[in-house]
Amino acid sequence: MNKRSLTLNLEYAGDFAAYWIYYGMVGSFCSAYLLDLNYTNSEIGLIMALASVVSVFLQPALADLSDRSKKLDQIGVASLGTIVMLVLNVGLLIIRRKTAALWVIYILALAWELALQPVLNSFSRKLSESGHKINFGICRSGGSLGYSVLMVVMGSLTDRFGTGIIPGSGMIALAVLLGLLILTKKTLERAKAERGMMVDHEVQPEIIEEEAEEINLISFVKRNKLFIALNLFILILYFQNAILNNFMFQVVDGVGGDAEDLGRVLGVMAFLEIPALFFFDKLNKRFSCTTLLKVASVCFVIKLVLLYLANSVTMIYVGHIFHLTSFPLFLPAIVQFVNEIMAKGEAVKGQAMYTTAITISSVFASILGGIILDMSGPKLMLLVSAVLTAIGALGVLMLVDKVPKHSRTLEK
Repeated sequence: MNKRSLTLNLEYAGDFAAYWIYYGMVGSFCSAYLLDLNYTNSEIGLIMALASVVSVFLQPALADLSDRSKKLDQIGVASLGTIVMLVLNVGLLIIRRKTAALWVIYILALAWELALQPVLNSFSRKLSESGHKINFGICRSGGSLGYSVLMVVMGSLTDRFGTGIIPGSGMIALAVLLGLLILTKKTLERAKAERGMMVDHEVQPEIIEEEAEEINLISFVKRNKLFIALNLFILILYFQNAILNNFMFQVVDGVGGDAEDLGRVLGVMAFLEIPALFFFDKLNKRFSCTTLLKVASVCFVIKLVLLYLANSVTMIYVGHIFHLTSFPLFLPAIVQFVNEIMAKGEAVKGQAMYTTAITISSVFASILGGIILDMSGPKLMLLVSAVLTAIGALGVLMLVDKVPKHSRTLEK
């Protein structure tokens, strides 16, 4: 890996780190922040659910903007989105009480943050235009590492100074993200210019790509009934993921923990994601995606059962050992699995189906989790999550091997 290639990968990893640090502040510490402003768990769940719904509409709009605009590519769209979030975050700095305005601002801040995730993921293809290899897994693990370190720090700072420091810290994270995006853009332009100088005097072979025939939604459903059934079970399986992302503060508080413990738990979770993301390509060479998905599904269940049984913060750490082989293994495995089983003309719909499933799961988990917390507390919420996770995992184990693998092109 030469110097320019290393720089591009490091800057992309930095983009991920700053992005996920901001998510940790407005998303992972959302419950701690809003509970301090006298919001109920049900209201917090509703805010998160509405943010997910709004992000569903923002995502295609941002994708279309980056595809059609002559002035803004993916990095430009991400920069624009970051500026919007900076403006919204000013509102969080100003409004420190429960009002309708804060509802709107927090929903929009979360929605924009969620909508930028697929844009950021698409950088790997954009940066590859430089002619340098971009290792997505390693760059994405940079996001987990940054999140891990800063959540531990934020937990300590919040415990010492209160939740009022969260909006200000968010401003710093967004400013860093914007600066890194600008730096990444400049490095890409320099790399592309260097590549252009290198190939000016070379004869380039003509590359002919097979044109994929698009498939309409009705035909897609008919061809992929088992895949759609599998996604229904993934929807159920991912219920627990949204529960833990949105309400981990309540889980930690339920066993006598505080904001500092929350930061440490979140930091450990993110740190445990790094090995699977970093070495996924090597794992995938030894084990099929179906095997990895089965292992991850079973580990989801074990983790939730242990968290339900936990009666101390230490036991929560023990439960999260199985995070190492659950979420960070399932995420790249399902993306690769879809690419393997789908014909070229239906691959995008396949990825969209999976994304839709986890978004719907997040909406229901946010609403139902908040209601259960207000009615009974975190124990019942974890019990419901564990049962649903077991059902979802069973469905994945039963169906993942049976989903047919289509030919790379669609039949006429």
